[in-house]
Amino acid sequence: MKLPELLAPAGNMEKARVAMEYGADAIYLAGKSFGMRAKAGNFSTEELKEVLALAREKGVKVYVTVNTYPRNEEMDELPGYLAELDELGVDALIIADVGVLALAKQYAPSLALHLSTQANTVNYQAARFWEGLGLSRLVMARELSREEIARVRQETSLELEVFVHGAMCVAYSGRCLLSNVLTGRDANRGECSQSCRWRYAVVEEKRPGEYMPIDEDESGTHIFNSRDLRLIEYIPDLVKIGVDSLKIEGRMKSAYYVATVVRAYRQALDLYAQDPENYQLPLDLLDELEKVSHRPYWAGFFVPTGAGIYRPSSAYIQTHEVVGVVESYDPASGEAVVGVRNRLPLGAEVEVLQPQGPVFKTVVSRLIQAETADELEAAHANYRVRIPMEQVQPYSLLRMKVE
Repeated sequence: MKLPELLAPAGNMEKARVAMEYGADAIYLAGKSFGMRAKAGNFSTEELKEVLALAREKGVKVYVTVNTYPRNEEMDELPGYLAELDELGVDALIIADVGVLALAKQYAPSLALHLSTQANTVNYQAARFWEGLGLSRLVMARELSREEIARVRQETSLELEVFVHGAMCVAYSGRCLLSNVLTGRDANRGECSQSCRWRYAVVEEKRPGEYMPIDEDESGTHIFNSRDLRLIEYIPDLVKIGVDSLKIEGRMKSAYYVATVVRAYRQALDLYAQDPENYQLPLDLLDELEKVSHRPYWAGFFVPTGAGIYRPSSAYIQTHEVVGVVESYDPASGEAVVGVRNRLPLGAEVEVLQPQGPVFKTVVSRLIQAETADELEAAHANYRVRIPMEQVQPYSLLRMKVE
């Protein structure tokens, strides 16, 4: 059976490492320019070299986003940047603009070209058009149903990439002007202010305080606020359709989000591959996806499951937070060296999420400062501590329930 690639977001070096450790087959990231997440950490040239070396070692592919819609004044610096990516030997460029496509073919001729979801490919004739221009993969528009994606698969030999998890946008294929109009930050050039998540209320000019009946409460309404996408339940459908890559959204999300979501989809894919006929999605994987910061989930437009707008609030649901990341483990002492991310008190019960293997619980029986060997009552962000626990893998995450 050919399993689809699992493609993970990498907003910075830590997230790239975590994505690889937790089972991603490929990662996507941006350099310091021309990426749709300008506020992510992103990668300098030296960091790109470092992440590429690590990816090659682990057999992971690296795709670089060059998927903004640049304006005239930005075009002069693009050829040099594309040539640099070509020289570095990244595995593919993700592009949206036809001007960028023309320059990529000229200045990065050895690189595969993937068409961004921003280009909103919604039918097989468009897919054939892009194939004729030299694209090797289409990132399908998020507006498409299961049946529509299947038809495109039947009518083209291009690779197809489908978003399966993460934040959704109410704009058509993410091409929104709301942020630009309200704040001057252009969403189509990587600077979205997420204006769709703000509170809005409608009032007639001459009747202040008299609100239009559009399903609101005293906090206003969230008429543009989409639920988050989750398609882990539909992995059998995606495999049977012949989708080539399952894409997780989230370059602005935490390393914990990347680890948890990648791990869940990795396990689901591998379990399906072992026995497709008798496959059932383990409920604990759904539970894991509830433990990352998210809005209520829905299946997007992949299947008709009802409205995707979430009106009560634009806030995230957060039940757990990461308190530490395992740096190493010493079998002789039975202690893990942990980099602390949030306050970790002595006696706390923590869950340990590992790159491979089960989640387990442990009580923090000792907190020993790594540098001084001092015994602590609590550790705080940026501390390094030794904690006695059973054998645990590097990059394992310690999490606690949010009070």
